[in-house]
Amino acid sequence: MGQMRAVLRHNAPGSPIIDLFADAPAYNARAASYLLAAYAPEFPAGTIFLCVVDPGVGGDRQPMVLQADGRVFVGPGNGLLELVARQAVEIGAQAIAWRPDHLSASFHGRDLFAPVAAAYARGDELATAPIPDADWRHPDWPDDLAEVIYLDDFGNAITGLRAAGLTPGQAVRINGQELTQARTFGAVPVGQAFWYENANGLVEIAVNQGSAAQQLGLTLGGTVELL
Repeated sequence: MGQMRAVLRHNAPGSPIIDLFADAPAYNARAASYLLAAYAPEFPAGTIFLCVVDPGVGGDRQPMVLQADGRVFVGPGNGLLELVARQAVEIGAQAIAWRPDHLSASFHGRDLFAPVAAAYARGDELATAPIPDADWRHPDWPDDLAEVIYLDDFGNAITGLRAAGLTPGQAVRINGQELTQARTFGAVPVGQAFWYENANGLVEIAVNQGSAAQQLGLTLGGTVELL
């Protein structure tokens, strides 16, 4: 990330840089897609997102730019931008046709995506080309993913389920444990596991003053069952 920041600073000096997720799910573009779609709407129109969860770097996947509801997303066409596109009202997608003089096979985040993001921050646009939907869309992915997509440092587990899709008070089950809903951490006793609607509208599994990951044995990709 330091090397990508250096490119952004050099090519778009004065543009503020915010680290949204420095620890997005490794190798897992699908999980990261649901995470990105939940958090991106908090940013104003005009924000440029540099998105790199790219296990296929240097391979056949297309580098791309997605414009969605006034925001710009630069990253690999491997499904990472699927949920952002699906939930947006207006979208436009293009393959990145521009290439730098030096493009390593293993670090497109620094060599390709960061310079493109910086160009958009400056108000410039580098060469693009049409990109077929088949090269980046994943219509087979569900609108809500009933899996753990992120574990934070407290051991809280964010899922790909939007809380608005559950009925009030609906219970969930994970790893054989049935969990009821609470509005706040303090609404349950210390040490009790529960689920709640997090600040970005997703179902999150937690333990009051404890680690849900440790207490419930949660891992990325763990399945959540709605009861």
